[in-house]
Amino acid sequence: MNAAVVTDFTKPPVYQHFPQPAASTDNEVVVDVIAAGLHPLVRSRAAGTHYTSTGDLPLVPGIDGVGRAPDGTLRYFVVATDLGAMAEQTVVDLRRSVVLPDDADLVAIAAAMNPAMSSWVALRRRTTLQPGQTVVVLGATGSAGRLAVQAAKHLGAGVVIGVGRDKRQLGALPDLGADDVIALDELAANFGRVLGADIVIDYVWGRPATELMAGFARGRHDRAQPLTWIQIGSMAGTSADIPSAALRSMPLQIVGSGIGSVPVADFVAELPELAIAISNGTLRTQARAVPLAEVEQAWQQPENGQRVVFTP
Repeated sequence: MNAAVVTDFTKPPVYQHFPQPAASTDNEVVVDVIAAGLHPLVRSRAAGTHYTSTGDLPLVPGIDGVGRAPDGTLRYFVVATDLGAMAEQTVVDLRRSVVLPDDADLVAIAAAMNPAMSSWVALRRRTTLQPGQTVVVLGATGSAGRLAVQAAKHLGAGVVIGVGRDKRQLGALPDLGADDVIALDELAANFGRVLGADIVIDYVWGRPATELMAGFARGRHDRAQPLTWIQIGSMAGTSADIPSAALRSMPLQIVGSGIGSVPVADFVAELPELAIAISNGTLRTQARAVPLAEVEQAWQQPENGQRVVFTP
């Protein structure tokens, strides 16, 4: 079969022949891959820089996708083996998959499930979102951030505030459910608009997180009001200086949400409802389908607000 194959962590994958996969347990099947999303996690694993990377080469990237199982069902799956989703076929553990309706938008599913899962699982498994609470999405203009705005609203947030760099994408967030939007470079002058937050979903980390925590420490109106900070991504840096005053001056809880901090079983338990929300258009994303044979060229192109989905 053909697949996207990484043979050097400093270079993009190359479309080439790769050995045919085979199921090895009763819970596994070989599926014909229909679509697989190019997510930031996929890129970092292919570069050998993600904390879950094994360092082993060659590898086929892709952590999830949509495929057709031998029984004819369409399934969204999370890869459970070393063979990734960016191939004509891959091995799927049925316990890490969910059956999709025949009329599902498979490219949208492949594009949205992983980025939407980050905020969906965070709000369902790493904190308890109470109806009417205020949620700030830091990094709201990326694919995951835009879906986080929608997920927070769908799951019961009363007010959702999007903070991000891309001012064009910021302008589109109100149509996705955002009640307020703030450009990241204007946040320091607008701390008052976020100080009532109950939850921060953070895809940025680094210096912006430090500055926002310091702003909460200085200006929180009700210092007894708890604030849960959910760290998911690190687009602005892998480390951040946490102001000691932020920890002492308010009930601040900082938690991470990702592979390891959330059990696999919890991720899998959320798949059916999340798949429905994407299939019926409750959660919307922008996707661009690209033939897998063009992986080397597409890998190096900027996302520009559209999640690339490879179609074997």
